[in-house]
Amino acid sequence: MNLGANYLEDGRCEFLVWAPQADRMELKISGPPDQLLPMQRRERGYWRAVVEEVTPGTRYRYRIDGEKERPDPASYDQPEGVHGPSQIVDHRRFAWEDGKWHGMALSEMVIYEVHVGTFTPQGTFDAVIPRLKELHELGITAIEIMPVASFPGERGWGYDGTYPFAVQNSYGGPEGLKRLIQACHREGMAVVLDVVYNHLGPEGNYLWDYGPYFTDRYRTPWGEAVNFDGAYSDEVRRYFTQNALHWFKNYHVDALRLDAVHAIYDFSAKPFLQELAEQVHEFSLGNSRNCLLIAESALNNARIIRPPEIGGYGLDAQWSDDFHHALHTLLTGEDLEYYIDYGHTGDLVKAYREGFVYDGRYSHYQRRRFGASSADRPGHQFVVSSQNHDQVGNRMLGDRLITLAGFEGAKVAAAATILSPFVPLLFMGEEYAEEAPFPYFVHLGDPDLVAAVREGRREEFSSFHHTGEPPDPQSETTRESAVLNWEDRHEGRHRAMRDFYRELLRLRRAHSVFSRQEKENMEGFGLESQKLIWLRRWQGAREVLCLLNFSEKVAECAFPGRRGPWRKLLDSSEGQWYGPGSELPDRVEGKCRLKMAPRSCVYYDLE
Repeated sequence: MNLGANYLEDGRCEFLVWAPQADRMELKISGPPDQLLPMQRRERGYWRAVVEEVTPGTRYRYRIDGEKERPDPASYDQPEGVHGPSQIVDHRRFAWEDGKWHGMALSEMVIYEVHVGTFTPQGTFDAVIPRLKELHELGITAIEIMPVASFPGERGWGYDGTYPFAVQNSYGGPEGLKRLIQACHREGMAVVLDVVYNHLGPEGNYLWDYGPYFTDRYRTPWGEAVNFDGAYSDEVRRYFTQNALHWFKNYHVDALRLDAVHAIYDFSAKPFLQELAEQVHEFSLGNSRNCLLIAESALNNARIIRPPEIGGYGLDAQWSDDFHHALHTLLTGEDLEYYIDYGHTGDLVKAYREGFVYDGRYSHYQRRRFGASSADRPGHQFVVSSQNHDQVGNRMLGDRLITLAGFEGAKVAAAATILSPFVPLLFMGEEYAEEAPFPYFVHLGDPDLVAAVREGRREEFSSFHHTGEPPDPQSETTRESAVLNWEDRHEGRHRAMRDFYRELLRLRRAHSVFSRQEKENMEGFGLESQKLIWLRRWQGAREVLCLLNFSEKVAECAFPGRRGPWRKLLDSSEGQWYGPGSELPDRVEGKCRLKMAPRSCVYYDLE
């Protein structure tokens, strides 16, 4: 049986809720007239009721022990917000037309991260749809949607959601999300949905009233941890596992991005993540669909993505913060907080060769040895980016890389990411050098909570030695500042950047060296004195040489290719990409010295 209100047929609906510590549970159906119906106790703390003569759209609550009236923890829809009643949804009503869609392999993905509320001025699922065709033509093959589980108010990042099964109504609710996913599949694009299983937001979170969903044995940045390994944890795990399957089954999502799995504290013999991977794999096989799990983890532990037969959890991929940090520090020179551990050319070379930079070596930021080797894992198991919602939005002003590293630096970052042996992720707007910031924002109803969020942001940035005040997260103006200037993509350097991204994505698809995520077919080194990186990659008889100049000065070096002739594939400093002009030869044969423009990159192909 599935949790929540599951509409059957002929006006019948089954309600199932877990409340192991309740002595009495009742179902309150909103009228007129209201109905108060008893629920039957089942094994292991479940309560069930089957109701006749109800229709989709009917609103309801649960009454606990004759006192507290609460929304459904597994509500499919919260039309009146996080404090209002839940609403019955019949997921069978939607007319899916993607029967021939079976998902997408990770190796085929180029992911584009979207925050629905700021991607368009309207901030809705339906408003995203008209832009899909253009993104697909650019070379994007998958859309990653930041969390849509119902959260307080009408605006926010989504990581403070309190109803994991429901869809944010200000975005368009359940039907709107389904229309967007249908449109993506029609366009030949996969959909990755960001979900949060490590915590729930504070406002509208009534799980405490139902049962021991949380534990005080562990602490997270958001308070008590979710109870994944203590008493009653089997049913807590079932709640989140059913949530994952809910998105795959009822919304046809292709992959889930699991937020901050390092904050899932679980010392079980079989961890929740492994159990989740097993059930998703079983669902995938049973439905002839490629359903994937992508973890965000700060642990540098490849066990998460290793298969179970060699002791892993069996997740399909994970984000690589090391790649981002190594790239970011070379471009910006920042060395505060965790950036203190990076900034050398050898760090990025190691990220290219192995995945993790910190694989057991000493971390000054952590003040201990950190991580373990990921050298055995294939490139398609790592999602890399030069910017994403975390790395942009968790800055005080939400400033993008284009602001920090300039136009030429942003082109180098794009090439380094897209032509890597990993799965690239682009943050909405970066493809045309969007300059709008992406600051943190919320829309909370509790004044005390608003004050706490404001103070928390101030304290967070004090450790980065920032001066001034962060934008007010509660202000509508803060959200408005993040809305993309989509019309800019056809003008001046914005158009040149977009054309540059188009060419990078074309090379990734068309060139056999770039289209295969084989990081073992690579060698490279860094010239630290010049902030220059040389990479050689090959696939069969084909070879590519790459030079990345991260310095703000002209770099000179001998051409590193031992054979030839070599033909220039791409040069970021050329005028067609709005660059300063190039002195690099179009063809190299024999010994040659190269003179590279500041903040530039070049790729040569062996003829």
